[in-house]
Amino acid sequence: MDPVQSQFAALLEKQNVLLTDSQLLQFENYYKELVSWNEKMNLTAITERDQVYIKHFFDSLSVSFFVPMNNISSMADIGSGAGFPSIPLKIVFPHLSLTIVDSLNKRIQFLNHLCGVLGLNGVQAVHGRAEDAARLDAHRDRYDIVTARAVARLAVLNEFCLPFVKPGGLFVAMKGSELHDELNEAKVSLRELKGELKATYPFELPVDQSARHIIVIQKTGTTPKKYPRKAGTPLKSPLV
Repeated sequence: MDPVQSQFAALLEKQNVLLTDSQLLQFENYYKELVSWNEKMNLTAITERDQVYIKHFFDSLSVSFFVPMNNISSMADIGSGAGFPSIPLKIVFPHLSLTIVDSLNKRIQFLNHLCGVLGLNGVQAVHGRAEDAARLDAHRDRYDIVTARAVARLAVLNEFCLPFVKPGGLFVAMKGSELHDELNEAKVSLRELKGELKATYPFELPVDQSARHIIVIQKTGTTPKKYPRKAGTPLKSPLV
């Protein structure tokens, strides 16, 4: 291991996440593919290797610091972009059956290529808007856990993501530092979409020391038929 990998592994070990040599190789190959494809399309503004390991890989895995991933079978990641947080979680927890939804086909092509390079099985990459995919029987009220990372404000994310969660399952939103207003304005959407705020976990990214929050919401019932509204509506007219 070089210093970047050693630091990454040591920081995760403090969180009781132990990486194998093959997993470390998968993360390194992930980094190489990310940088290579980033020259052709906009996947990330962060390309420095040490920062990718902390701000993308470690940050993605922070979900597992607060949610016991070993107890979860199925996961959906909405608006995944370059595969965060779902691909790092899949690397560390290969038992996960993973569905990734993204509206840009080029990103879906990257994710399919990436899963091939990394040897990841049980990953389905879906090209489409979250509002459309959530109306399909294959995805509606189905997943044990659904994630979204810094995609939109929480009132909007609830409508994007909660329809995918099975009753009793979890929606985990990954957010930055400013949260109080978002939580207040999300109360209506939580009520409408059968969600209940279970916990909010603040933490700091190591090295970078930027503030993060993991928001855990539990689905209390099946999604009402009128949700999600048609594509584009949640962003234009959030449930607040």
